[in-house]
Amino acid sequence: LLRSSQPLTGPNRRRCREDEKLLGTILDEGERGFIIDTRSAQAAKQARMSGGGTEPKSSYPQWRRLHRALDRGRPLQESFIRLVEACSDPSLSMDRWLSRLESSRWLGHVKAALSTACLVAQCLDREDSKVLVHGAEGTDTTLLVTALAQLILDPSCRTLEGFQGLLEREWIEAGHPFQLRCAHSASSHARGKQEAPLFLLFLDCVWQLSRQFPFSLEFGEQLLLALFDNAYASAYGTFLCNNEKERSLCKVKESTHSLWAWLNRPEEKQKFLNPLYSHNPLVIWPSVEPQSIQLWQGLFLRWIRPSQHLDEAWAEIQRLVEGN
Repeated sequence: LLRSSQPLTGPNRRRCREDEKLLGTILDEGERGFIIDTRSAQAAKQARMSGGGTEPKSSYPQWRRLHRALDRGRPLQESFIRLVEACSDPSLSMDRWLSRLESSRWLGHVKAALSTACLVAQCLDREDSKVLVHGAEGTDTTLLVTALAQLILDPSCRTLEGFQGLLEREWIEAGHPFQLRCAHSASSHARGKQEAPLFLLFLDCVWQLSRQFPFSLEFGEQLLLALFDNAYASAYGTFLCNNEKERSLCKVKESTHSLWAWLNRPEEKQKFLNPLYSHNPLVIWPSVEPQSIQLWQGLFLRWIRPSQHLDEAWAEIQRLVEGN
């Protein structure tokens, strides 16, 4: 599984021989690979007409390109804002609430992300093929898809330690611009041009996996909520800046504490573990049918609906498991 961090062509539509050579060496003679492009075919065409985008298929004869468009930037941010506004309005009738939930299109973004990740996983697991995930800049939807595909395929990524490693590798070190994407509080009306809840969308998709496979992830919802909170406002330096170069220049590691060190303290770690966890060595294939994708109530309704009874039920489950 590979991810592209830059367009497959140079400026002014010059061929990039280095990319062609690199992708050519990945595949053996007669072997086929897949390029999953998270842009629409129309967006790729427009980028090509302006001097970038994609090269002709003839330049990559062993690779098959598949377009699976995922929204990013302003469309995704507007969708999230509409959802938050609906969830924050207690006066809505049932019909009005369902209408606003649907019009936000947030669950559609969740479905699209999981569907694309499943496609990547299928190419790797069932077709036994190499896969390159390609996006506009390689730091947003590309990371979303590659991280989800690894969770689906690799049981080690579904442990608490493995999940932290996945986040460090696929989001932080790979250069997701947390400072730009999470510039204000999640529900702020100050809408920066670069804001987009890509990392939140990833966490929502992980929650969908944890709900559909309640025994297969070692961590629970509390970890996902903690990651959401710390991505937007944190006393730790893990999600600061936009890339490794900026973190190095700002001496983040020398000047701040790591979020992972706090999460892994014995007295804290217990809060984030799933008491029902049982190691599952198999691939987990999530359902993306409309009735299978649900609103993450623990996050989006956390400020208007008390969680006391849910917390008590969770504590009782943990007590029963430990007693056995």
